[in-house]
Amino acid sequence: MSPSELNGLPTPSFWRRVCCALYEQLVLLGVIALTFLVPSLALGILFDLSLPSWLSFIYLYLVLGMYFVWYWTKSGQTLAMQTWRIRLIGKKGFTLTRRQAIWRYFFGSLWIIPCILLQWLFHLQKWQIIEMLFTVALFFWPLTLYLDRASALVRQSLPDRFAGTRMVEIPKNLVILY
Repeated sequence: MSPSELNGLPTPSFWRRVCCALYEQLVLLGVIALTFLVPSLALGILFDLSLPSWLSFIYLYLVLGMYFVWYWTKSGQTLAMQTWRIRLIGKKGFTLTRRQAIWRYFFGSLWIIPCILLQWLFHLQKWQIIEMLFTVALFFWPLTLYLDRASALVRQSLPDRFAGTRMVEIPKNLVILY
């Protein structure tokens, strides 16, 4: 599709975004297992070492950032986005540049800040933290779609508005398998 045709496509609905995010979390389990758990277990078993939690967080944040930036600059779609026919484009319909993708990843991960505040405010422990992270990432962050007062066909969530990107829904008849 040409950039002008992509730019004319409608935005995905709230529930399509939620389903895509849920599927993305399943895909990311594999990415995390391969790039984070395996090296951490190897360090622990072989050398009796473990990374400090802040370093583990930074490492995981960077690994996930590389995953998203690579897919968004290659085709505009992660594996989950391909399944749900969602594509991330720049303002004029072009595939994202590396700079745009990095900014989109940064703004897309700002949902962590309310989670940290909620954990601090309510003194959440163990599974409560995971449940809260899951709920905020999966439901509340996509709800920022409704803060955009534009027409429902072009409405975008906060990360897309901040990064200058757009999510569009690809029609079934235009799906291309890579």
